[in-house]
Amino acid sequence: MKRNLRILGLLLTVLLLLAACGGDEEPTAVPAEVAPTEAPTEAPTEAPTEAPAATEAVTETETMTATEEMTATEEMTATEEMTATEEMTATEEVTATETSTATSTAGDVITAEPGQAVQMVLLPKFLGILPFDQARQGAEEAATELENPEELQFLGPTPENSAAGQIEIITTATTQGVDAIMISNNAGDQIVPAAQAAVDAGIKVVTWDSPIPSAEGEQVFIAQVDFNEIGGVMADMALSILGKDGGQFAILSASPDAANQNAWIAALEEALTDPKYATLELIDTVYGNDQSEDSYNQAIALVDKYPDMELIMSPTSVGIVAAAKAMQDEELCETVKVSGLGVPAEMVSYTLNGCAPEFALWSFVDLGYLTYYTSYLLATGALEGVEGESFEAGRMGTYTIEKDPTRDAGLRVLMGAFTVYNAENVEAASK
Repeated sequence: MKRNLRILGLLLTVLLLLAACGGDEEPTAVPAEVAPTEAPTEAPTEAPTEAPAATEAVTETETMTATEEMTATEEMTATEEMTATEEMTATEEVTATETSTATSTAGDVITAEPGQAVQMVLLPKFLGILPFDQARQGAEEAATELENPEELQFLGPTPENSAAGQIEIITTATTQGVDAIMISNNAGDQIVPAAQAAVDAGIKVVTWDSPIPSAEGEQVFIAQVDFNEIGGVMADMALSILGKDGGQFAILSASPDAANQNAWIAALEEALTDPKYATLELIDTVYGNDQSEDSYNQAIALVDKYPDMELIMSPTSVGIVAAAKAMQDEELCETVKVSGLGVPAEMVSYTLNGCAPEFALWSFVDLGYLTYYTSYLLATGALEGVEGESFEAGRMGTYTIEKDPTRDAGLRVLMGAFTVYNAENVEAASK
């Protein structure tokens, strides 16, 4: 300890001596050592050096942030674009799937589910003639196959009150709330209000044999044959009967309001414009209103009025039988022939004795059967009743709903071709 004190004392002595020797230069030396002089010099120099670092740090941070934000935005945009693309692709795939499904459905053949209770009315032009009785037979056959617990109502007016009677029956059936009405229309477009009222009430309205000309108030028409082809068939039979030299002939039709009759006559007139039938001369069209007596009298009147007439063409099963009987009764079968559309069972004797060498028709049994099947499918909701739908109709096979080319509007189901009968096949067909 004493040693340390001695050393400290010596140091103090040395310092005093040094101070005494250099005292005049102290004011100059002090400023060089004072910190305040150096601090301002160093601070401004160092601070600016450090400040840019902070600025750079901020800039880097901002740049990084902006870059990150841009990257995030780009990623979000890319994600959104990808999502939008995926959504669009998904939508396109769904649409494609839906289209594929729709096509597949359209291409499917619809079949009936038997045993459903469906109230159905079969309405012919009128009661009392064989073709409509045969149509009823076919409808009853279909009803049995489909196991419909509801009895088929076969309702029709008298021939004298056909148009008004049909409208009345439709109106009553609508009030009763039946499920389907099947009409062989004999009232032209007069029937539209009643038929449309039925459709508006949720009833399925199907025409058969004779459609509604405008197609209003009708879901679909069951066409026995292509109406345009009937004209050519009748022209062919006329030329076959009269020979290559041809001759005069007249038409004995049903009623002026019968849509099917009018369509067939128009088709015949169109066919006659073909040079092939240049020797055939259509001289008149008369109406027997699908009543035997009226038709019989009209046939006799034609003979009296046109002495050079050689053929009566009657596209109605009532008219053709009445005309053939009139020619037979008047012993004119060698002079005036009869042809048209008739039922083999009713025409067999007139064909074999030469009064009606040729005539044509289709199966009314099949027509009634197909009409019932189609109506049942519509009433049960299996068929929508739109163009392109195909369905199975029991023993008759597959059919497709299509546009009706013989009318300005409307849909049809085309049953098929008809048969021309003569002495070679009429007996077999009549049994």
